[in-house]
Amino acid sequence: MRVPFVSFLPMEKELNTELRAAFDRVLTRSWYIEGREDEAFEKAFAEYCGTKYCIGVGNGLDALMLILKALNIGEGDEVIVPSNTYIATALAVTYVGATPVFVEPKIRTFNIDPDRIEAAVSKKTKAIMPVHLYGQACDMDPILSIAEKYGLKIIEDCAQAHGATYKGQKVSTFGDAAGFSFYPGKNLGALGDAGAVVTDNEEIARKVRALGNYGSDYKYHHIYKGNNSRLDEMQAAFLSAKLPILEKMNAERRRIADRYLNEITNGRVILPAVEKEMVPVWHIFGIRCREREALEEHLNGKGIGTNKHYPIPMHLQECYRDLGYREGDFPIAEEISRTELSLPMYYGMTDEEISCVIDTINRF
Repeated sequence: MRVPFVSFLPMEKELNTELRAAFDRVLTRSWYIEGREDEAFEKAFAEYCGTKYCIGVGNGLDALMLILKALNIGEGDEVIVPSNTYIATALAVTYVGATPVFVEPKIRTFNIDPDRIEAAVSKKTKAIMPVHLYGQACDMDPILSIAEKYGLKIIEDCAQAHGATYKGQKVSTFGDAAGFSFYPGKNLGALGDAGAVVTDNEEIARKVRALGNYGSDYKYHHIYKGNNSRLDEMQAAFLSAKLPILEKMNAERRRIADRYLNEITNGRVILPAVEKEMVPVWHIFGIRCREREALEEHLNGKGIGTNKHYPIPMHLQECYRDLGYREGDFPIAEEISRTELSLPMYYGMTDEEISCVIDTINRF
């Protein structure tokens, strides 16, 4: 049987009425930027996260960049980021003129290793940007301790972790502010690009909103050299339609992940670890295999979709050649990039499809 890597069809079928109603509301009002839909979604998502403020922006990269700008981080500053993540994390730092400083992950969870962070702190360090990668929370307590010790800001990259918790507390509520992506494939996805910043800090919220609106606090009055990054009404309406079933969708992803974790028994496959007191939301279910290409070919040949996150680590990307890193500088990130393979994971997968993936891996 064929099992796609991802499919939106089950979710879209379930929410067809709500999504069409959202479209019609916006079209009927003929108001497309900074209107009722944006306001309603921002309020609802802030309540969901457990924060005071939510500011809709154009995408997840912009969310991180605007937070950095709001915190006055720029030229000459350094920001600690994981060596294993999507490049948007580092690009946000680059876009404000600061320098990303990479720190290796724990190989079993793929998330930044707190035990390695302190050695990367310098006089230029202004912030730590933990990424809750693949939907599993970082180990935040030691990260918070390091930030307090050195007077650093914490900016959470929650692009893949909508609803994940650490010790019973939702991610996005630990640092000074957090950035979300609502790219269509995310657990809470728009029908196009979209993102948000959440925070409990009124000054950060006010500044992010102005920065994303051309630096303007009111029309034609510009207090910052800002950007154009706003959540449009149509995407806000679609997100509002999806938000009520986010917990249901996350629970389904956990059910699928539990089957993978309990029923994949092939000793050539290394399963991800779930750390104590974490409740992941499994945006990605990434396994590792030293024979990745052969396993991928085996799965694809049986009609099972896969992906690789991420086949070239950031420090070896052409765009970051100027940082002077070489192969071997971050061996854990490089090992993950050589061995990681992502399995099908989406709301609406049938038991038959899940079993097909498991059985095909176990026969490898």
